[in-house]
Parts: sequence; structure tokens; C-alpha cells
Amino acid sequence: MNSYLEETYLEAEADIKEGNFVDAFRKYEAILMEEPSNGPTLNSLGWLSKTQIEDFTKAEAYYKAAIAADSKYPHSYNNYATLLTEMERFEELEELLQTCFRIPTIEKSWVFMKLGLMEELKLNFKGAIANTEKAILVAISDDKIKDYQQNIVRCKSKIELSKSHLKWINQLKK
Repeated sequence: MNSYLEETYLEAEADIKEGNFVDAFRKYEAILMEEPSNGPTLNSLGWLSKTQIEDFTKAEAYYKAAIAADSKYPHSYNNYATLLTEMERFEELEELLQTCFRIPTIEKSWVFMKLGLMEELKLNFKGAIANTEKAILVAISDDKIKDYQQNIVRCKSKIELSKSHLKWINQLKK
């Protein structure tokens, strides 16, 4: 990306922070006119499509294009994983997260944390705890470790609570 495009990208990111989504969108589009395979820009357009327009199909297309354009840019994986989580597309999420283990720019504790959250949403609390413990083992941020510990506390609480709802949980898992 040349310096003009970098400046335009930074202006668009500032527009996002200020809630000027239309201005940001126009700037991202201008960048893509000159550089159609700009991974960060494609990722940002995916984020706008998901959060502001609520077009998950378009957001997914942007995230996939961003990953294809710049496979080492970590934010595209993060946003795409969040989209797949919200859509409860767990098989695809698992595949994406396994790919993330091979990307050197992606923090591995984040991958384990996302796997833990996926298991928690599937009501597999022991699996969630196991993945979250792995996240703690590879984390180097004290703040993240504290957050991950809270995830474990939450899952242990859910294990206790789930004992009185086993029939319902088993029906959901079918």
C-alpha cells in the first residue's frame, strides 16, 4: 500500500471510531479501486457489512477475500471467527481455528479461547474448560489470563446448573 492509501486507510479507521460509517465506507471503496486485494481494507468492509448493515453474507465474502489477500493479517480471522460463532456454524469455525494455529501472526491463546467459547455454546462445558486452560497455558498477558480464568469460573457454574437441566440439554445436543 502506498503512503496515500495508508493515509486514507487510517482516516477511514478514524471515521469508524467516530461513527462516520458512510465516510469510512467511501474511503475503503476508494482504496479498493486502486488496490483490490488489500486485506485490511477488505476486512474493515466485512466488519462494516456485519455490524452496520447486518449483511452477514457480504461480510463473510469480505472476510474470506481479506484472508485470501493477506493470510497473515490476524484481524480477518478474528472477525470471521466471530461471524461463524454468531451464526452457530461450528464445523466451519473449528476448521478456521485449526488453520489459525498455523498462522504465525495469530496469538494462540486467542485460538484456544475461541475454541473454548465454541464448546461452551455447544453446552460442552468440560471441553470449554479444557480449551480455556490451554489458552491460559500459552497466554503471556496477565489481563487475558484473568479473563480466561473468569471463563472457567463461568463454565464450572454452568456445569452445576446443567445438572438440573440434563434432559433439556440432551435434547438440544441431538
